[in-house]
Amino acid sequence: MDVLIRDLDEKTVKALKKRASNSKRSLQAELKTILQEAASDDWQETWAAADRIFEELRRSGQKFSDTTALLREDRDR
Repeated sequence: MDVLIRDLDEKTVKALKKRASNSKRSLQAELKTILQEAASDDWQETWAAADRIFEELRRSGQKFSDTTALLREDRDR
């Protein structure tokens, strides 16, 4: 099946072309990959697995430091 998307701004098309080039794919192949991944149910499974891991860590009682300040400091460099 064919799909047509009109009126994408130049900045978006340029970014998509760069992404395709970095992936060593044509623009069409890259767009197809993006759309297939976005439409797949795999993301739901991935988030469910992440939720399970987070819950296990929470129940373990182990404390993790907040890295927000470190990330901000690194970004400000």
